[in-house]
Amino acid sequence: MHSNPAWAALLADALLALHLSLVVFVMGLLPLVLLGGARGWRWVRHFGLRATHMALTVFIAAQAWLGQLCPLTVWEQELRHLAGQGGYTESFIEHWLARLLYWDLPWWMFVAAYTGFAALVVGAWWWVRPSGRRAD
Repeated sequence: MHSNPAWAALLADALLALHLSLVVFVMGLLPLVLLGGARGWRWVRHFGLRATHMALTVFIAAQAWLGQLCPLTVWEQELRHLAGQGGYTESFIEHWLARLLYWDLPWWMFVAAYTGFAALVVGAWWWVRPSGRRAD
């Protein structure tokens, strides 16, 4: 595919929206699992959902420990470069999503936060045990 700047910018915005969706999934599922475990919600014990959540969380923490950026961030920035955007030129979507996702903090704080969150997700695996490999 030839690099069309407008297409690359649109794909970069879509990738940023996907990234935000994954952040909401990873961050939002943990409290729902804990609440659902206490309230008897069967869906929070779905093995595939929980395995996906754990895999994403451990992957994120491992990336932080390795000093690597998330692949979604790397791909988005490459698309922005193809679009001729020298960074964030701040479309409306990009402006707000980027403010939610990208914080200017020391790297060690991300490592600590991701590691702590991954530990909570692993703990939730034991506190609210998933059901067997099949959906209930």
